[in-house]
Amino acid sequence: MKTYVVTPAAGKRLIGRAVAAHPDVRSALVSGTVVIVAGTTNGYVAEEILAGLDPSPGFSRRRFYRGVALPPVPPPRQNGVAAAEPFPGDVVLVKGRWEKGKTIFDVVDGLGEGDVIIKGANAVDPASGRAAVLIGDPKGGTAAAAMQAVIGRRVRLIVPVGLEKRVCSDLYEMAEMMNAPGSLGPRLMPLVGEVVTEIESIHLLTGARASLVAAGGVGGAEGGVWLAVDGTDERMEAAEALMAGVVSEPAFEL
Repeated sequence: MKTYVVTPAAGKRLIGRAVAAHPDVRSALVSGTVVIVAGTTNGYVAEEILAGLDPSPGFSRRRFYRGVALPPVPPPRQNGVAAAEPFPGDVVLVKGRWEKGKTIFDVVDGLGEGDVIIKGANAVDPASGRAAVLIGDPKGGTAAAAMQAVIGRRVRLIVPVGLEKRVCSDLYEMAEMMNAPGSLGPRLMPLVGEVVTEIESIHLLTGARASLVAAGGVGGAEGGVWLAVDGTDERMEAAEALMAGVVSEPAFEL
């Protein structure tokens, strides 16, 4: 067994690589449609998926989000270049071809079984394997669009979300509280899909088992998690190589 400190940025890179290798994603890239809904973690997912295409199209994570959670005093760059850049759209891949400029709203009505939507989240309960997303749009935003396809036409939903967003309360009880009349602030929508955190990512990519054993730090480790990884010698070698390639990921910048 070995422990690793994984920062939020390293977790995003790790999750991005795992989702790119997910069997359902690989299959949909060949014969279906993959919709990567814009978000900070999904920017890493898009990078990893698009890097594997031949030829690899150019992609930038800058401004690949609709909204971000910021501290009470936003960083200086929030009012700088990145904030002024136009929204590029989601990444919509039809049989491995990127249809630039499209969003989930352009294609959701045509999605069906075999297609995949990749949608991030703002809260995850690792114990139950459930996640939820904050809602600011009065019509439910991209989450509502995704869920109509997931529930109505059995489209596959994969939810990449870092463990720094872990919560310990029941997500449905939290949603009932936040969505109640008279409540202020964003709403909360539980998502029905496969949650992929750093724990699932390590297992998917190496077969090793990972456990969350501690969290937090300073000097750049704020929001980070301690993961204990164990497995056979072969799986531990694969895990060591995997983690060596992600633990030094630079912090996310707006």
